[in-house]
Amino acid sequence: MTQQLLVPMDDSALARSALEYALTAFGEVAVTVVHVVDDLEVAYGGGAPGVADGEPDFFADVRTIADERDAAVDTVVLEGAPADAIVEYVRTDPVDGIVMGSEGRSGVSRVLLGSVAEAVARRSTVPVTIVPADDRDVGD
Repeated sequence: MTQQLLVPMDDSALARSALEYALTAFGEVAVTVVHVVDDLEVAYGGGAPGVADGEPDFFADVRTIADERDAAVDTVVLEGAPADAIVEYVRTDPVDGIVMGSEGRSGVSRVLLGSVAEAVARRSTVPVTIVPADDRDVGD
């Protein structure tokens, strides 16, 4: 049975790194890339930036990354608060694990801004692999 991974994505290099990691580190897997359009963006911004015809522009990059690795990915667009939408998707769809990027904020930044990755990891019913930013300062 093929393992089903969920890779939450936005239009960032870190999210692309998480996708690349999922496609290379886990061997033969089925990958679903999910983008969550924050319902606040829709309510106050009149629509989701970078989303045309119901699909984010960067899904083309997602398909290119998958093609380069001879892999297929499914794509899904959800609406809602990002962490809530991801956790709910896992509860309702067959997912064996989540692979996502995290900026690795700390201190006041983490308290004020929170972390979608941390919220998902705390609430998920499946294992979560968090891919850190390459340029993080990990201390001495």
